[in-house]
Amino acid sequence: MKPARLIILTVAVAAAGLAGYLAMTLSGGTTVVEMQAAEAIVKKEPTVKVLVAGANLPTGATLNDDAMRWADWPKASVGEGLITEEAHPDVKQKLAGAIIRMPMFDGEPIRFEKIADASARIMSSLLPAGKLAVATEISAHTGAGGFILPNDRVDVIMVRRGESGSYLTETILKNIRVLAIDQRIQETPDGQQTAVGSTATLELTPTQAKVVTVAQQIADRLTLALRSVADAGESDTDSANYLLSGDDGSPAIKVIKTGKVTVVDQTN
Repeated sequence: MKPARLIILTVAVAAAGLAGYLAMTLSGGTTVVEMQAAEAIVKKEPTVKVLVAGANLPTGATLNDDAMRWADWPKASVGEGLITEEAHPDVKQKLAGAIIRMPMFDGEPIRFEKIADASARIMSSLLPAGKLAVATEISAHTGAGGFILPNDRVDVIMVRRGESGSYLTETILKNIRVLAIDQRIQETPDGQQTAVGSTATLELTPTQAKVVTVAQQIADRLTLALRSVADAGESDTDSANYLLSGDDGSPAIKVIKTGKVTVVDQTN
């Protein structure tokens, strides 16, 4: 055999051997990766049962068996406040009839701070600590045409007639939460229907409650102006304190004339 052919044959055999070796190596690596993936699937992260909402629950809704369910939750991700089956095995029976204080979505973990005892009165259970519920009359003209629903945010505008006969308008409260319209404390199921109520119940601080009470006496009309949901983060504790005696309710006489406020000391 000629030397050239011998060299070519030798190179071919060597190349074939190298290709076979590489194929076996790569195949073996793939098998290892596949086995590791399979082991990862088998060794799933441990889970626990967490109590979650079984449906979309609006404010004022009542909890029942259909409104709650147990869901698997990664054990390492169970934060403080979540209700687990291990810690509260009979909690569904205990929470039956409880009132929802804040809206919850289907699958959202239920927390004790978002619900109120079934024995509590509904409206008082919806009020955060330190807040008061104050009602004011509304109509289609003063209530945004009936489009204001519970949990909406509004500004309260006072309209009164000045000495010259012209009307003066003042925003006395800003970004106030509406607790209820008449006796409705929750939105309609589809969230689209509206109804014209005659009374709106507002969530106010004690000072704001005084301001509204004074405004109801001196105003020709109180109007609720509906705010955008994008404004929910703005302050809701500001109020027209100048309507109060001494700004803080201390004894004093205030004279409001042509938009100017004058404080008269009762001791003089």
